Amino acid sequence: MPLRTPLALLTAALTAATCLTAAGPAQAHTRHDCSPAVSIDGYSDALDKTTYENTYVGNFSALAMDRDGSLAALSDRSSLFRLDARTLKPRSVVPLTDENGTALDSEGLAVDRDGTRMVTSETEPSVRRYSRTGRVLDRLPVPDALRVSPAGRARPNGTFEGLTLLPGGRTLLASMEYALSGDDSTIVRFQTWRRTPHGHFTLGAQYAYRTDPGLGVPEVQATPDGRLLVLERGFTSGVGNTVRLYLADPRGATDTSGIDTLPARPEARLIKKTLLTDLVTCPSLGATAKQPQPNPLLDNIEAMTITGRTKTTLKVLLASDDNQNPTQTTRFYYLRVRTTTSSR
Repeated sequence: MPLRTPLALLTAALTAATCLTAAGPAQAHTRHDCSPAVSIDGYSDALDKTTYENTYVGNFSALAMDRDGSLAALSDRSSLFRLDARTLKPRSVVPLTDENGTALDSEGLAVDRDGTRMVTSETEPSVRRYSRTGRVLDRLPVPDALRVSPAGRARPNGTFEGLTLLPGGRTLLASMEYALSGDDSTIVRFQTWRRTPHGHFTLGAQYAYRTDPGLGVPEVQATPDGRLLVLERGFTSGVGNTVRLYLADPRGATDTSGIDTLPARPEARLIKKTLLTDLVTCPSLGATAKQPQPNPLLDNIEAMTITGRTKTTLKVLLASDDNQNPTQTTRFYYLRVRTTTSSR
């Protein structure tokens, strides 16, 4: 799907969404920098603790721009919402299940070029393709090692969290949240699939990515030039969340699909990454937190999509997963990310 959306779309979203700060395109001379590479235009708590058609609006684990310009928002409680990109108001909701009608622990989302939805569930884990109405169309193969123990070496609630289509739409990439048993605890695997001439996906290369100690990968998003925005996240009770945004480059990394344990060989090249920002450094913009946080702007940020771009800047939307918890907040964050930094 195209990553480009009109600038007017983001401008309207920034001015219309409840709780958004005054800073935005209308006051472009005012910068709210988190780092030299990232600035924040505002945030919105408009959907916090709301319902739509008797469905709780929250638990967001993934975001994606749809082909019609609306925003697809995936709840990890098996609900896929369509949100108005200007106001964030829900316009529809579709329940998702597996082939047997069982609810998913849905975590990753990508909208394909034909409008079908590709959704991960971290229970098995799995990647399924759905119609716009929620009908299961296909299920992609998953390497045995990435399956949850005892079937494989993945830990429960630590599998496919992020999902993204690379530019051109021929390669799909899913990020594991945590390391496999036997791998170094800071190394997670990114699995790819290649599109066949008939439109199905077969297993492709696998890459290794090193997280900061104690952090996992809740989301990944392909940039227009083939690199990746990678969220790393952690939580410490009584302290709060750590959320860092990296620019990563899988090009040149070793295919680790045939390597049992990582790191196995010194010549195995991991994905290179460069820190764009630690979100604790962002201005709080008047935000409040319901539990201890090192910055009251922070919450359990888990979802990310690119809503538009210029030559050197990506417009990035983040969302937090409130876990349907009264001490957490469903919050959307509007960022501008400069990607001229090269990974190393």
